[in-house]
Amino acid sequence: MKKFEISVLDLAPVKQNKTIHDTFNDSLDLARAVEKLDYKRFWLAEHHNMASIASSATSVLIGYIANGTQKIRVGSGGIMLPNHSSLVIAEQFGTLESLFPNRIDLGVGRAPGTDGLTAKALGRNPNNINQHFPQQIQELQRYFSVENSESLVRAIPGEGCDIPIYILGSSTDSAWLAAEMGLPYAFAGHFAPDMMETAFEIYRQNYEPSAEFPEPYIIACVNGIAAETDTEAQKLATTLYQAFVNLIRNDRKPYAKPVDDMDEIWNPMEKSHVQRMLRMSFIGSEETLVKDFKEFQNLFGVDEIMITSHIYEHDARVKSYEIIRNAVDRMNNSI
Repeated sequence: MKKFEISVLDLAPVKQNKTIHDTFNDSLDLARAVEKLDYKRFWLAEHHNMASIASSATSVLIGYIANGTQKIRVGSGGIMLPNHSSLVIAEQFGTLESLFPNRIDLGVGRAPGTDGLTAKALGRNPNNINQHFPQQIQELQRYFSVENSESLVRAIPGEGCDIPIYILGSSTDSAWLAAEMGLPYAFAGHFAPDMMETAFEIYRQNYEPSAEFPEPYIIACVNGIAAETDTEAQKLATTLYQAFVNLIRNDRKPYAKPVDDMDEIWNPMEKSHVQRMLRMSFIGSEETLVKDFKEFQNLFGVDEIMITSHIYEHDARVKSYEIIRNAVDRMNNSI
């Protein structure tokens, strides 16, 4: 078992009876809190047409978080690249890197981050995404390179910027691609854990070393909800459970307060589906999380675990990340 880093994935969650302005303030406060706790990075995810998630203008929000912090790396987890021109993303992240040197990450995925109708409004072409996505990554690499200064199309800012690119995935397709391109790989275990173990095996076994990344690097994104007791953590987790029930029902309303009894909300089929989607979740007290992290790391041996936490009350969310930090430190110190 090896030690691992921990980071944060923030979806900029919008909560019932709260404003989007409140959401952004909470995200910045959380980023400052986890920076003090020595979390490695703070990523934001691109979503669209969801009343529960406010990170649609991901690059703008990254700038806001980076400007309000000092040292933590800030980036995208991820930018859904087929929604955009490669040149525009190169310029946006080149601008961010120029403003906040050596602190910006660019995680990219191919999913729409939304529904089919909104994906169409974003200008996606579903017929060529699988072939165009690898091409777009190569375009980004070219725009960021010093050598591109001789090109007729240049990313300014962006050219010559040292911006690491991470490939995101929730199936095995991106594992093959990340391995082939010699890039770090982040898996969305927080909502699609079924293929995670297979994806990691594919990535490690087929990794082609690159100049920037001579060794494979794996980030596992999982749900994390911690509290003083297991019972308290389980109640806090009912906000997460309600959010996934809403997704099943295609009801994208803001996140709800925790409840005492989920059986009053979900039916048996919904419960089974939610539990399967969320089985890579760490929910409990510090003692419980130490044990669970050890079991996870013994099985997967990742380089980094990225925690996303759907907790309604902001103070409880900050406290959860403090408890998670303590649990991980205890585990790493025992190795």
